[in-house]
Amino acid sequence: MKKPILTIAVAGTILLSNFSGGFAVEASISSLKDQQNQIEKEKSEVSSTINDADQKINSLNEQQSDVKDQMTRIDMSIGDTHKKISEKTAELEETKAEITRLQEEIKVTKERIEKRNELLKERARNYQETGGMVSYLDVLMGSHNFSDFIDRANAVATIMEADQDILKQHEADKKSLEENQAKLEEELASVQTMLADLEKLNQQLNAQRAEQDQLLATLEQQEEEIHEHKMELQEEAQLLAAQSAAIQKAISLEQKRQEEEAAAAASAAAAAAAEAAASAANNNSSTGNGGGDSSSQQSTAPVSSGAFTMPANGTFTSGFGGRWGATHFGVDIANRAAGVPVWAAADGVVIQSYFSSSYGNVVFIAHSVNGQTYTTVSAHMETRFVSSGAVVRKGQQIGIMGNTGDSTGKHLHFELHKGEWNSSKSNAINPVGIVPMP
Repeated sequence: MKKPILTIAVAGTILLSNFSGGFAVEASISSLKDQQNQIEKEKSEVSSTINDADQKINSLNEQQSDVKDQMTRIDMSIGDTHKKISEKTAELEETKAEITRLQEEIKVTKERIEKRNELLKERARNYQETGGMVSYLDVLMGSHNFSDFIDRANAVATIMEADQDILKQHEADKKSLEENQAKLEEELASVQTMLADLEKLNQQLNAQRAEQDQLLATLEQQEEEIHEHKMELQEEAQLLAAQSAAIQKAISLEQKRQEEEAAAAASAAAAAAAEAAASAANNNSSTGNGGGDSSSQQSTAPVSSGAFTMPANGTFTSGFGGRWGATHFGVDIANRAAGVPVWAAADGVVIQSYFSSSYGNVVFIAHSVNGQTYTTVSAHMETRFVSSGAVVRKGQQIGIMGNTGDSTGKHLHFELHKGEWNSSKSNAINPVGIVPMP
C-alpha cells in the first residue's frame, strides 16, 4: 500500500502547487485587465475633454473674430482721430496767427488813439484859453475886406470840420479797439476750447490704443492657454493609449508565461510521479547521495533581489512631497559624472519613450508586481535607449542621466505610480521604501 499512497501524495502536492499558482496568475491577469479597463475609461474621459476643448477653441475663434472686427473699427476710429487732430492743429496755428495780427492792429490803434488824445487835449486847452467859438469870430471880424472874410470863413469851417472828423475817427477807433478786443477774447476762448478738445481727443486716442493692446494681449493669452491645454490633453491621450497597449502586451506576456509554467509544471509533475513510482518500486534497494554546483548570474547593473531595483547611481537630492510651494511627485537623483546610466526599476513594458517639453527625454514603463500594476517615469535623460512597446528587464539600461526639459541641473527625476499614470498624478506614491534608493 505504500507505493500508491506515496505516488498520490507527491502528485497531489504538485497539483495543489499548480492550482494555487494558477490562482495567482489569474489574479495577476485579472488585475491587468481591470487596469486596462480603467485606462480605457480614462481615455474616453480625456477624449471627451479634448472634444470640449475643441468646442472651446471654436468658441474662442469666434470671439477672436469679433475682437478683430472691433479692433478694425478701433483702428478706423484712430485714423479719424489722427485726421481731426491734424485739422485742429492747423486751425490752431491759423488762430494763433490771427491773434498775432489782431494784437498788432490793437497796438497801432492804441497808438493812434493816444496821439489823438494829445491833439484833442491841446485843442481843449486852446478853447479854454481863447473862449472856444469867440476866437473863431475874432478871426472872421478881423478880415480886411469881403473877399478876406470869405477866405477866413472857409478856413474856420474847414478847421471846425477837421475837428469833427478827428472826433468821429477817434470814436471809430475806440469802437474798433473794443470790437477787436472782444474778437481777441473770443478767439482766445475758441483756442482754449480747441486745446481742450485736442487734449480730450488725445485721451480718447490713448484709451483706444490701451484698449486695443489689452484686447490683443488677452487674445494672445487665451490662444496660448487653450492650445497648451489641448496639447496637454493630447499628450495625456497618447500616454493613456500607450499604457493600454503596454498593458495588453503585459497580459499577452503573462498568459504566455502562464502557458509555459503550466507546461513546465505538467512536465515536472509527470517526472515527479515517475520518480516517485521508481522510488517506491526500489524501496528496499540501495541508495546513494549526490550533489550539484550552484551558480549565480550577476548583472553589470546593481540589481536588487526584490521586485524593484535602484534606477540610477548618484546623490539623493530631493524627495517626494511639498517643494517650493508645490507638490514634487517623485524623487531626484543627481550625479555629475559623464554617461551615468539609468536602469529599468523592474520588469515591464515601455509605455512611451519620447521627448516632452516638461519631462525632457522620458520613459514610461508599466510593471506588474504580484498582481499589482505600477508605472515608473524616468525623466530629464540625455539619451533614451528603449522604444515604446519594448519589453525591459529589471536593471536593463534605458538611458543616460541628463538635463533636458524643465530641469535646472543634471539629474534623474523618478516617479512611481500605483496603477496608471494620469495628468493629475493622483496615483503617484513615494518610491522610497519600495524602490531602493542610493
